[in-house]
Amino acid sequence: MAHASLEPSAWVLRWAHLVAPGGEVLDLACGPGRHARWFAARGHPVTALDRDREALAALAGVPGVTTVCADLEDGSPWPLEARRFAGIVVTNYLHRPLFRKLIDALAPAGVLVYETFMAGNERYGKPSNPDFLLAPGELLAAFARELTVAAFEQGRVARPKAAMIQRLCALRAHAGEVALEP
Repeated sequence: MAHASLEPSAWVLRWAHLVAPGGEVLDLACGPGRHARWFAARGHPVTALDRDREALAALAGVPGVTTVCADLEDGSPWPLEARRFAGIVVTNYLHRPLFRKLIDALAPAGVLVYETFMAGNERYGKPSNPDFLLAPGELLAAFARELTVAAFEQGRVARPKAAMIQRLCALRAHAGEVALEP
């Protein structure tokens, strides 16, 4: 999905402090790399993955960012099989078969920050296909069994545009180890 701006998501910014200083970050389905750029500017090595070569080309020469061009939905093997990340960011993208891969790709104490559209978004525009809209509580159900949930939200937002969304921040950590404030 194309982004109107390169401003990072407020949800990602809210939880970015949980990513270990200097820890490697995966920006999955990164588009033009708004989150990849933000994390790289703060000293994190970033792997920016997308199937759109043109979008990835926008990241050429950005210090600290390595791009990977891969279609995650065509049945090809997961291109980052042995890699573990201190942070994984997913925004405006949903491919349910990747949920297990995301859990496995988190390093110990790693953080997953996920934000995407849910059922009801069809009233506001695209995506409107139910295959690309989460069911109520779906992110929570998908990740809470194996990760410690720091925060979960779902509902209508007005910015950056009216939409129905779900947001999750979860860690491979014990609840008592999660710093909820920077």
